[in-house]
Amino acid sequence: MHDDRSLVEARLKRVLDERIRPAVYPESVPLEVAVWHAPGEPVPVDEGLSAPVEPIEAGARWGAPWGTSWFRVTGTVPQEWAGRTVEAILDLGFDENMPGFQCEGLVYRPDGTPVKGLNPRNQWVRIGAPVEGGEEVRLHVEAASNPVILDYHPFRPTQLGDKETAGSEPQYKLERMDLAVLDETVWQLVIDLEVLGELMAELPVESARRWDILRAVEKSLDAVDLQNVGGTAAAARTHLEGVLSAPAVPSAHRISAVGHAHIDSAWLWPLRETVRKVARTTSNMTALIEDEPDFVFAMSQAQQWAWVKEHRPEVWAKVKKAVADGRFVPAGGMWVESDTNMPGSEAMARQFVHGKRFFLDEFGVENEEAWLPDTFGFAAGLPQIIKAAGSKWLLTQKISWSQTNKFPHHTFQWEGIDGTRIFTHFPPVDTYNCSMKGSEIAHAAKNFKDKGAARHSLAPTGWGDGGGGTTREMVAKAARLRDLEGSATVVWETPEKFFEKAEAEYPNAPVWVGELYLELHRATLTSQARTKQGNRRSEHLLREAELWAATAAVRTKFTYPYEELDRLWKTVLLHQFHDILPGSSIAWVHREARRTYEAVAEELNGIIDSAQRALAGDGTTALAFNSAPHIRDGVPAGGARTPAVGGECTLVPRTDGGYVIDNGRLRIEIDERGLVVSAFDLAADRETLAPGKAANLLQIHPDFPNMWDAWDVDEFYRNTVTDLVDADEVAPGDDGVSVRIVRTFGASKVTQVLSLAPGEWRLDIDTEVDWHETEKFLKLAFPLDVHAERYASETQFGHFFRPTHTNTSWESAKFEACNHRFVHMEEPGWGVAVVNDSTYGHDVTRAVRDDGGTTTTVRVSLLRAPRFPDPETDQGVHRFRHALVPGAAIGDAVREGWRINLPERKVVGGASEVAPLVAVAQDAVVVTAVKLADDGSGDVIVRFHESRGGRSRATLTAGFEVETVTVTDLLERPLADAVAPERDGSRLTLKLRPFELVTLRLKRA
Repeated sequence: MHDDRSLVEARLKRVLDERIRPAVYPESVPLEVAVWHAPGEPVPVDEGLSAPVEPIEAGARWGAPWGTSWFRVTGTVPQEWAGRTVEAILDLGFDENMPGFQCEGLVYRPDGTPVKGLNPRNQWVRIGAPVEGGEEVRLHVEAASNPVILDYHPFRPTQLGDKETAGSEPQYKLERMDLAVLDETVWQLVIDLEVLGELMAELPVESARRWDILRAVEKSLDAVDLQNVGGTAAAARTHLEGVLSAPAVPSAHRISAVGHAHIDSAWLWPLRETVRKVARTTSNMTALIEDEPDFVFAMSQAQQWAWVKEHRPEVWAKVKKAVADGRFVPAGGMWVESDTNMPGSEAMARQFVHGKRFFLDEFGVENEEAWLPDTFGFAAGLPQIIKAAGSKWLLTQKISWSQTNKFPHHTFQWEGIDGTRIFTHFPPVDTYNCSMKGSEIAHAAKNFKDKGAARHSLAPTGWGDGGGGTTREMVAKAARLRDLEGSATVVWETPEKFFEKAEAEYPNAPVWVGELYLELHRATLTSQARTKQGNRRSEHLLREAELWAATAAVRTKFTYPYEELDRLWKTVLLHQFHDILPGSSIAWVHREARRTYEAVAEELNGIIDSAQRALAGDGTTALAFNSAPHIRDGVPAGGARTPAVGGECTLVPRTDGGYVIDNGRLRIEIDERGLVVSAFDLAADRETLAPGKAANLLQIHPDFPNMWDAWDVDEFYRNTVTDLVDADEVAPGDDGVSVRIVRTFGASKVTQVLSLAPGEWRLDIDTEVDWHETEKFLKLAFPLDVHAERYASETQFGHFFRPTHTNTSWESAKFEACNHRFVHMEEPGWGVAVVNDSTYGHDVTRAVRDDGGTTTTVRVSLLRAPRFPDPETDQGVHRFRHALVPGAAIGDAVREGWRINLPERKVVGGASEVAPLVAVAQDAVVVTAVKLADDGSGDVIVRFHESRGGRSRATLTAGFEVETVTVTDLLERPLADAVAPERDGSRLTLKLRPFELVTLRLKRA
């Protein structure tokens, strides 16, 4: 026996590929195939089943991009096959290397009953086991000719990403369409040899176990008659029984396999195609559950469950039964697997509200885990939200993609900004598409960073991204790995069972404080600006709609629009999916998103207008409605009054060219280039900008990352920069007290209006960009005369500090980061904020000057122009609003961030004022939601948090008589251990810890 493992591996590979696998189906006969090509979008099942068909042969081309073809396959089982297992093999033209990224099908019986999905790794349909012979076979396949968009090396710009530009060239060639005998003994031999061969490859060369497997495999191969595989397969298997029955050592790593199919709710396919992907996958998984008694499948994203219920009721019936049996598990408790960096406070909360409520209403299932395997990093405010939703665990594996630093744990406690800790697990298998390969199982065991203290990990098992799920081959491999010497042990378990075991064995798990930053995909904070603006504006419109509808419903006969708001929230939440909001989907997805956001805005503006008119009544008095959570120009938060008369602002020419704007609080100097060369805080007698530096500086970089175009910006982009300092026009604005600046560069044009709000410490910057660049990155820079080792970025229900230095590789890797409405930095007693109405990406750098001072530069990321997967990303006109706020404390940053996103609305009516439905007498406490309870009871829900990172005592006054007050979770359910607020009639007093989130339910008397 030679110690040449490579020779054995080579022999095993060739014999498997060329003799044993082909013998799995030793006999076959062709099926007759006919087809109907749907002329447009997908049609209902009954229409597809009854459509007229034409014959088609194997080898024929079919399938225009994004088309649907209905294949009818018919045949008769040969009489001589009686007593054997027979399957239909339906190959639509698959490339086996890319399941989920190409053509797919859903098989139906003639009565419309779905059978299973078809994909490259799942091409079979069971006809009988055994058959009697002579059975008539008739199946229908709803086939989607989704084009292949993803091509890793290199990514290629393509017009296939939108049906409007994809053309009509057939994408696929119909391959094998046969009835075939399945030799189950040969199939089992394949699995035996694959498991042992893969295990052998992972064992050390000196391992006795490796030698035992090698000898057994050689004997098994010797026993195979290559001209009669079926007749010798059983004998070949006997030589493997000993090595397959050897038990794992007691200290073996333990893997909880969870059947899984991570399905992107949109990505390289549109939303409508995901509806069908989910139907295919759930059909496969319910069928597999029926065949495999140990198998457990988990599916997240309540939206996808809702799609099955709405669009595939016959599949839904199977799913409900499997859920009742405990085998098909609702997971994650969120509406979709959303991005967590960019969604605002309420939106992140509502992801859990709507997701958990769906699973509770449909199945009575309470999710305790957040399930986000593919999300691009995790905001520091998330632990508190998870806990407030009644959950306690988090799973992801995406941090394993970080390019620079390896995360030090796989199981740990994650602590958020308020001190909340969530038990968190990163599967060391480093994929959410585990296929039970020996290399994957070995990697999970070797890679697990918490050895000695813990020994359990989780493996999401099944094809994902484009769906498909777990295969029978994966289940068969898992069965052999349940207790196998040399391997980690594998058992099918629900996420809940895994987390219970993992938490019990690791009571003192290490703690990680702050955000879980992904050192990759940083450009998703900027790509597809219109989608991001649509999200931000929708979030604030939803706030306004709920606030004014609730106020009007309590004060007038206005009918609160429960159903409309529920539907609109779910629409916005869907578009926060981690490939939509981050801008990494095909053109079709973002084109539809723009239209959806426009429709959402129109409907929400209608609700807001109707509610405000109901509150204002009939008349001619002008009222200003303030939706922001702080008083503004004499108008209370959540109330309305006659608009105050603004202060004065002056504009005068500057001696050296340009203009000076002054409002008595700030003096802004704009030079002849349209750059801000001074922003002087008159009260503090202090300059905001670094000496010799100019703000409102547009900078453009080349932007061609090493791989993921729409996803990534690599640090080397900073090596080359062009300052856009040439102005075509610098002139007074239309109002006479602002400055208008026009620049052209490349094929693009920028128009800016700079103005001071009367009586405010705020320089407003309105930027319109007509963008026609390619593979460029546009930034807006503010070099500040501030010495600060850290700065604050707003996140959900608070803010998070990041360093301005790069002492370590961890800090250096954060060269592009996320903020919500503001970034803020300060020296003791004086600070500066930069606020925005719709951007998220930014960078902060610091440099020491010759005079010994420090320049800290904040740069806002405006636009990119990647060409994959959308070759026309962000082309066209965009409008952004930013403001520079000198002298700002953190509370000022919070306030100005809200104001720029929630401008006052002017309404004419008969009322002189509208009192707030709920008022809070503490500026540090921010109300994020005022609404009526989701259960239709009429109770008023108020959600608020401490926003400055300190202790606070807040008094909340309801504008109505209160019967009872209940502290609740996000789902508006009572919290048994919550401390009730002090109460004096309709006045409530509470003490809040830093960033604490509170939800109150106020029952009206």
